[in-house]
Amino acid sequence: MKIKATLDRIPGSMMLFPLLLGATLNTLFPGTPTYFGSFTGALWTGALPILAVFFFCMGTTLSFKATPYIMKKGGALLFTKVGVAAIVGIIAAQFIGTGTVLGGLSVLAIVAAMNDTNGGMYMALMGQFGKPEDAGAYSIMSLESGPFLTMITLGVAGLAGFPWQAMVGAILPLVLGMIAGNLDKDLREFFGKAAPVLIPFFAFGLGCGLDFKKVASSGLTGILLGVAVVVITGAALFLADRLTGGNGIAGLSAATTAGNAAGVPAAVAAANPAYAEVAGSATIMVAASVIVTAILCPIIVAWYANRLQRQGKLILNERQAS
Repeated sequence: MKIKATLDRIPGSMMLFPLLLGATLNTLFPGTPTYFGSFTGALWTGALPILAVFFFCMGTTLSFKATPYIMKKGGALLFTKVGVAAIVGIIAAQFIGTGTVLGGLSVLAIVAAMNDTNGGMYMALMGQFGKPEDAGAYSIMSLESGPFLTMITLGVAGLAGFPWQAMVGAILPLVLGMIAGNLDKDLREFFGKAAPVLIPFFAFGLGCGLDFKKVASSGLTGILLGVAVVVITGAALFLADRLTGGNGIAGLSAATTAGNAAGVPAAVAAANPAYAEVAGSATIMVAASVIVTAILCPIIVAWYANRLQRQGKLILNERQAS
């Protein structure tokens, strides 16, 4: 059976299919990791450890000479993503205020959905269609993670402090990989080959954190929020990517909502009771956006990458081929 050859004909298949499989199993059989435990349970819930290994392996392929590019690209995408979320949030606040409209849509839901990029999705798409330097840009973009910038965007005061340990922890595997790869080219070749192999495994783990029922419960509004994240932030990120010397793939790959963004509304409400009433509906909306963007983004990126390939503007090497 030529399973892989068949999958290779479908853009983004090594990310998309395992993710959809994980989401389907989690929706139908959510108790599986507890029931089986052991290695099965670990695979079901272990996207972060696999991502850590992926970051290290990807880091070994990066040269220290690329550090200025990584800072420039990551900074551009970070400020564009957060800036767009802030602008849309400010505009929405004029019409929504601190309440909800259209069955649960709130400013909190909009900002939380647009503010945080799905790092696993970004890294997977970079591993398949992008450059190692663009993958490394996520070490800067990871500053989006969690409620910190969402609170800043919403004007929430009284935050305990900047979680610098978590930020250092987010980039440490990548940095250690860069050190190893730059010290020894044999290590670079050894670990670099492992990066694409890890993609379907952490994609499955990410999918197992999603629930299709939440999309249904959010109705059309939640789906439209996810589409808006892809279209609005995608357009701005595409432009930012092109202006910093990229081909647009990295920008489009960042037009998603991170899975952990679903926990942001509750964290914001805990810091500011003004958002307590909308936190529940915002969580559902953001969760819907996570799933919608996880499906739409790789399809759009793969289509655009194939278009560039046909035009001779993109050459996928063996590491990037899925």
